[in-house]
Amino acid sequence: MSAAAGALPGAVPVTASRTGRLAALIPLGAALAAVALAAASGATQASLASAGLDPWVYGFFADRYPLFVAAIAYGVARAALLLLPAPTWRGGLGAVLGLVLVIALTLHPTYGGLVLRAGFSVGGIAFLSGQPMALAQGLGAVAAASVLGGALGLAALVGRGLPRRGEWRRALVRALLRFVALAWALGLVAAARDLGLSGFPRLPLSGAQAVLALGLVLAAFLPHTILSLVDPHSSVETAPGRR
Repeated sequence: MSAAAGALPGAVPVTASRTGRLAALIPLGAALAAVALAAASGATQASLASAGLDPWVYGFFADRYPLFVAAIAYGVARAALLLLPAPTWRGGLGAVLGLVLVIALTLHPTYGGLVLRAGFSVGGIAFLSGQPMALAQGLGAVAAASVLGGALGLAALVGRGLPRRGEWRRALVRALLRFVALAWALGLVAAARDLGLSGFPRLPLSGAQAVLALGLVLAAFLPHTILSLVDPHSSVETAPGRR
């Protein structure tokens, strides 16, 4: 009898577990790669505009939140992973829906999409109403995470289905923790210019700024990645069977 055949019901094969953990690192790698590519290519607003990308490289949000490009890469990779563990029609539908939602909500009508606009609007209104800047920025990050996290959550629900009986509480706790981690990530990414990343994308990322940008992206998305590593099977959005 093989090891797989003799495994207890509900047990997860070692290979699948390792694959899940490796897959959980892909979105973080994509976010870091987006920043590394921008630094290595010396990309600026002018060079990207000459390639026909004007709507996504010019404007208030491109100047104020240059590192949001890492969040876009992270979200796209997370959505694509819905198809990785089980290439079924459900997983494919969830992945396609996730990709469409993430791209639309982060890039339409221009850079930042509804995600940054929701965060900026909520944070701006909170600050104008007399709230401390730190609280206003936190509320803005929560609003932005609600939009992006909602898109990823809906896609995961389509790709995976509802949690199995008896796992609702665990699923809700996991979802809450991931939402908090995503809000932290978007809040830190939004603060990049205030933390020393000024000039980009009008100017290319210098060596010191590239290191700073990579460090900020790592610090931003590492908590969300760690949560995926702790529970790799949900992180790659597998479709659990019902009991």
